[in-house]
Amino acid sequence: MTELHTLAEQLAAEHDLPDEALHALIAGRNAEIQRHLVQRAEALRQKIYGNRIYIRGLIEFTNHCKNDCYYCGIRRSNGKAQRYRLTRADILACCEEGYRLGFRTFVLQGGEDPYFTDERLTDIVRAIRAGFPDCAITLSVGERSVQSYRALFQAGADRYLLRHETATKAHYDRLHPPAMDFERRMDCLRQLRRIGYQTGCGFMVGSPGQTDEHLVRELRFLKDFQPHMVGIGPFLPHADTPFRDQPGGTAELTLYLLSLIRLLLPEVLLPATTALGTAAGDGRERGIRAGANVVMPNLSPLSVRQKYMLYDKKICTGEESAQCVACLAKRMASVGCEIAVSRGDSLIRTQHNDFY
Repeated sequence: MTELHTLAEQLAAEHDLPDEALHALIAGRNAEIQRHLVQRAEALRQKIYGNRIYIRGLIEFTNHCKNDCYYCGIRRSNGKAQRYRLTRADILACCEEGYRLGFRTFVLQGGEDPYFTDERLTDIVRAIRAGFPDCAITLSVGERSVQSYRALFQAGADRYLLRHETATKAHYDRLHPPAMDFERRMDCLRQLRRIGYQTGCGFMVGSPGQTDEHLVRELRFLKDFQPHMVGIGPFLPHADTPFRDQPGGTAELTLYLLSLIRLLLPEVLLPATTALGTAAGDGRERGIRAGANVVMPNLSPLSVRQKYMLYDKKICTGEESAQCVACLAKRMASVGCEIAVSRGDSLIRTQHNDFY
């Protein structure tokens, strides 16, 4: 057994490794050790969750954003973006269709849009909670005040996804303009968990300037923070951003990291993301095999899907659509899994302890 196999077995058994060992696994990545990690991660996912894959209905309700992140296609400075906002009625109609299709979690995702004040957004959350009391409501709307997070939680939101993008401050500063602050992002994650949300974070794989050392830092951050959900996907460039000419991240490294994350955090909810499906046609199926247990089909109206372009060539119609649940079920069956019609709550109890 090689040193890398020994480290992989130790990770599978103990669900942690020293940083230098994690670095060795990342730096020494090869096809053989990747197959080995996939086997261990898939077995662990099956042990904890069986063959059930949880589906989330994604509603991309606004592509307005006050931020100017260098990698993002809906950044404030992109004058070519076709801006839109869904109305309260639009959003509720998406939920009605999703419920009929079997979705029991709705994910409201959007840019940091000042139009959606606490009053407007809490009203929408209350309406979804009243209309679909057996469903979970997940928000992914970026950095807001503690008071805002509390109000949305009290209105009925259950979960919050806030991708930190990188756990290294210097790298964060390379990816974002000076107006954005790494410590504020991390504090938002702490506050969300203190309030009681099932809290998710995540990072880009292969973003400009990312090193193996950064990836070790990502894994250590995840292990320390113990999120309920982790969303990762390859960095994919957008033609109308400062990073237009940067090479994209790869599906292979993303899959490798999915397996490492499953072994580090056995009970975590781990999506096979749209970005992974964009980077490789069978990316989401391979993501499930690598340890993921969540997919997030799109419930947004067809008329706006091509306007929510965080990166180029995003898959926007066809089998990633929530309306094609039968197609999705077949794709999941191809890797020995089945769609679960349930909220799919995290098995990790909400913790209120600080980190760092």
